[in-house]
Amino acid sequence: MTEATPIRILDNPREPSFRPAMDYLIDKRAQQFPDSDDFERLRVQSKQLKQAALSNLPALLEQAEAAMVANGIQVHWAETIEEAQATIHQIMLDTQATTMVKGKSMVSEEIYLNHHLEAHGLRAVETDMGEFIVQLAGETPSHIIMPAIHKSKEDIAALFQAHLDVPYTLDVDELIAIGREQLRTEFEQAGIGLSGVNFIAADTGTLCLVENEGNGRLSTTAPDVHVAITGIEKVVAHLADVPKLIRVLTRSATGQPITTYVNWIHGPRKPEERDGPRAVHLVLLDNGRSQLYQKERQQESLQCIRCGACMNHCPVYTRIGGHAYNTTYPGPIGKILSPHLTSLPDTPDHPKASTLCGACHTVCPVGIPITDLLLDHRAQATLPRREQWIWRFWSMFNRHPRVYRMSLGLMLRLYPLLPKWLGGWTRHRAAPALSHQSLGQKMAARPKKGVQSGAAS
Repeated sequence: MTEATPIRILDNPREPSFRPAMDYLIDKRAQQFPDSDDFERLRVQSKQLKQAALSNLPALLEQAEAAMVANGIQVHWAETIEEAQATIHQIMLDTQATTMVKGKSMVSEEIYLNHHLEAHGLRAVETDMGEFIVQLAGETPSHIIMPAIHKSKEDIAALFQAHLDVPYTLDVDELIAIGREQLRTEFEQAGIGLSGVNFIAADTGTLCLVENEGNGRLSTTAPDVHVAITGIEKVVAHLADVPKLIRVLTRSATGQPITTYVNWIHGPRKPEERDGPRAVHLVLLDNGRSQLYQKERQQESLQCIRCGACMNHCPVYTRIGGHAYNTTYPGPIGKILSPHLTSLPDTPDHPKASTLCGACHTVCPVGIPITDLLLDHRAQATLPRREQWIWRFWSMFNRHPRVYRMSLGLMLRLYPLLPKWLGGWTRHRAAPALSHQSLGQKMAARPKKGVQSGAAS
């Protein structure tokens, strides 16, 4: 068993960059779904498409493999992280490539691909601008759509100055131009490119990749070899299903009717074609998804299309940021997915890091009942003995009014010691101020309003 991955209490994410960015994404999404009835219709349609695909997943994966092989795509199955790492590593050795350019791929983050390749003397260069920034910083993405959303332009300017030997500038256009110039050289020299996959159409063997920067298209076409990697849950039955899912994906993720680029990858270049990769590989990763698929209730987690809307609307995520989760997938979807990709005992705090407000379920474009699944996880979790005793005392206080009133009075008297009790919480935050009156006492003290005489009956 791996070391447990707790939710870490960190400093509040940088307000000038993080909170406004979340609000901006929420506003953009709201503009794309002004009609709640229309959104609900689209959500039901998308949920049905994903559930239909999941209900027939083994057969669809076999159908997709046959269609892809017929198209010239080499398909590799990886049950574990180690198998996926070894497969991609071997493809690089066979290609004799020492540098890989990467389009955005959360599954490659899931298998720690960059670290694995670097440990074997190979380079992996992130080409998504957000991923490029966090790679320079030696960090991991804090959001599945906007990896560097926690960074301010001052942070990025300092990173570029330190790592790229360029003048310090706060001009955003100049910073983007610097990044693009740096990456253009990498695209020209790399022998292999890697990308994620948003959807796989089983009937045609087509890989679909949506993006905004063009780096995905360059990573999949400029190098001689293209390696795509994705989870086994990304397959859908028909190519005609994909545009319907893209419609809710892009609107939910970035508030766009459609992304700048929608890439349809059918296979390697044909003899008469002048560009494109000479070989295309697809790595299909399991890493716990099969055991999740076998759980009828929790299987709904696999409907996720990785739009990130649940994170943007989550009061916990927007307060603590993505790195606090210490797992590849943060936020509400991460709290129900990560325990299956590792194990529930290895992520003990994730199911509890929620207010259960339901905002994540309300905005999910494929209708995943995240709060219900979190409650299921909580029911399965084994609490530490000390926490079990805490909840037993809490139950006793709340079931006995006299004990409750006595404990409330005791708490008020011990208030000066409260910061010491809270430990790590108060290292970064002011201790909450307690009222000297309970809600019941305040209500009892309110003047009672009598019925006005002469009022009309």
